[in-house]
Amino acid sequence: MSASLYEPVNVYKPQGPDIGVVDGPFEYLTVAGLKLPRPFTTRMTVVRLSNGDLFLHSPIKFAWTVAEELRNLGRIRHLVSPNQFHYAHVGEWSKAFPEATTWASPRVRQRARARHADVTFARDLEADPPEEWRRDMDQILFPGGYFKEFIFFHQASKTLILTDTIINLELDMIDEPWRTVTKLTGMAHPHGRTFLGMRLPILLHRQKARAVIGKLQSWQPRRVILSHGRCFDGNGDELVRRIFGKTAW
Repeated sequence: MSASLYEPVNVYKPQGPDIGVVDGPFEYLTVAGLKLPRPFTTRMTVVRLSNGDLFLHSPIKFAWTVAEELRNLGRIRHLVSPNQFHYAHVGEWSKAFPEATTWASPRVRQRARARHADVTFARDLEADPPEEWRRDMDQILFPGGYFKEFIFFHQASKTLILTDTIINLELDMIDEPWRTVTKLTGMAHPHGRTFLGMRLPILLHRQKARAVIGKLQSWQPRRVILSHGRCFDGNGDELVRRIFGKTAW
């Protein structure tokens, strides 16, 4: 089955003041020990904090070429797992940069242990941003039940950094039958939609969801970076209102 990458991969691509992405190679999701046949694209977001430290969100597969390029931007200090499904390469980056802090999302330690992943998390993400990046970014835990994730907001560029909360897959980059599946779930470009597995938990936790969505709207983001699919380069505030504003909370 064919699929397309966001070329060029393993190259830093600026997205705004002190923020950029690195698109990585394909990965395969494993469920109950079975590798699914459909590969998915990977993307790491890099934020240069005001003190010169680099914040790596959802690190992709480690490559020295990428690491050296990033070292020219700043000191690699924070390796962040935003949810329990985005952690696989944190250990690789931690070995290369042992001085960097590894940050855990809810349940990621248990998941990593169950899969015998070679990674140790030093600190936990909490409701409020830690001192290390609170001058540059805000954050909030999105209530997606089993699929909950931390969402970050880079203030200087007014960029919302998401993982799986919104997926926006380009249909011409996907072969059948996955193209039809994507259409049916509504997670297709140019509209995008909340990840299928998060929708019911959000409805079951309406009060908490309302508070989180209110904060997302208050940030008034310009752009939205996604881990899967095409990012939104403008009108991020309209995107948040469109996807979340009309839901029956």
